[in-house]
Amino acid sequence: MNGGTAPSAAAAAATPPHRRLPDFLQSVNLKYVKLGYHYLITHLLTLMLLPLMAVILLEAGRTDPNDLRQLWLHLQYNLVSVLVLSAVLVFGATVYVLTRPRPLYLVDFACYKPPAHLQVRFDEFMRHSKLCGFSEDALEFQRKILERSGLSEETYVPEAMHALPPQPTMANARAEAETVMFGALDNLFKATGVKPKDVGVLVVNCSLFNPTPSLSAMIVNKYKLRGNIRSFNLGGMGCSAGVIAIDLARDMLQVHRNTYAVVVSTENITQNWYFGNRKSMLIPNCLFRVGGAAVLLSNRGADRRRAKYSLKHVVRTHKGADDKAFNCVYQEQDGEGKTGVSLSKDLMAIAGGALKTNITTLGPLVLPVSEQLLFFATLVAKKLFNAKTKPYIPDFKLAFEHFCIHAGGRAVIDELEKNLQLSPADVEASRMTLHRFGNTSSSSIWYELAYMEAKSRVRRGHRIWQIAFGSGFKCNSAVWHALRNVKPSPNSPWDDCIDRYPVELVDGFPTHKAAQQ
Repeated sequence: MNGGTAPSAAAAAATPPHRRLPDFLQSVNLKYVKLGYHYLITHLLTLMLLPLMAVILLEAGRTDPNDLRQLWLHLQYNLVSVLVLSAVLVFGATVYVLTRPRPLYLVDFACYKPPAHLQVRFDEFMRHSKLCGFSEDALEFQRKILERSGLSEETYVPEAMHALPPQPTMANARAEAETVMFGALDNLFKATGVKPKDVGVLVVNCSLFNPTPSLSAMIVNKYKLRGNIRSFNLGGMGCSAGVIAIDLARDMLQVHRNTYAVVVSTENITQNWYFGNRKSMLIPNCLFRVGGAAVLLSNRGADRRRAKYSLKHVVRTHKGADDKAFNCVYQEQDGEGKTGVSLSKDLMAIAGGALKTNITTLGPLVLPVSEQLLFFATLVAKKLFNAKTKPYIPDFKLAFEHFCIHAGGRAVIDELEKNLQLSPADVEASRMTLHRFGNTSSSSIWYELAYMEAKSRVRRGHRIWQIAFGSGFKCNSAVWHALRNVKPSPNSPWDDCIDRYPVELVDGFPTHKAAQQ
């Protein structure tokens, strides 16, 4: 046996180095092979039709004019058949035009940027937490979470949490909600020139603060919206509720013609700060921060010229039938009667399962045929031949130019970057939004899109994938198509800091702090 293997080993060792490609060149070659395959499959129909068109044109050139004259005479003698066929075609075209979904345009959106005095530094956060009576163990846990969270020391907490002792009253919670919602809406109406009276649909989502009158009623009262407005207030639906609100607004705009819809996505911190010592309920204190966004949608054809994006798809996945998924993000009271939101250790695994279900539905809608064929071939090989091959992960970078992954935390972004095989550049907007503004819940995907606009990265024809996770457990996706080269909106939350980004992070720290650790 040794005699049989030794020569081959010796031959391999004797192979001149220049005959073996370095690993990075092999990966480059593989990339170009896959790219060539993608272009071949994408344009296969065109390549097949070209010879057919050439044959048709050649035959048409050989046609005798007398044959064409005979065909015309035949049609004249069968005028009834021609008229019936024409009527059927006109009727079919009319039905198609009347029943097809109306295009939905995103005219503009605005993100709220809190004032600088609401920023919270880590040392201030820890000092306040200590004065609030947290145990030493809970304080140390919060310190570790903060330092590795990926958040900067420029994120914002509400006024009530800066007070000593904190003042989580109903009045302060209302004040926070009004400041965030009205701040975003003021910027939106100013940027678009749309009058509040022209808005026909209003959808507000806020998971944990649902007073009476509702948040949507507060907006109607503030801007004196018209009496027949269709208003909705979504509560308890978690960080993915922003996409749900967009979906609801889309459905309403399919029914009501020539009108605008406003979607407001926010979360309220004031009455939802946890003051106990259970670790699973302390994490939201360290991650959630003040923020909100307002989005103007339209089904008016005249708005296409000035709109930024058109909505292509919304895919919603709900795992609430599974008990583990239902309980993994759960608002409850601890043993001391203190209310907070508990995060399960199974959260990331459940999020991964929800993501898999969501992209299984989304994939056929957005992926090129080349990727769908590869996925199907791998699946068939695994089923028929019991091949020990890993499931093929479609390359979603062939379907989208930009990714807005809900900035729920470092773990969420890391998991999606790994599972979807994205590059650091693909998740840059999510990481920088988490760093600058923290987890602003359902509005985070809009801060991320604002980041891309501020960097002048969104060009005409680009496709954007917004994906968010929320309690229940839900995974929701929205797909947008850029209608023009998009410029940042006035009063963008990134106006005064975009030149500082991206910052390089190592284990959640900016590089200069990582070196100090």
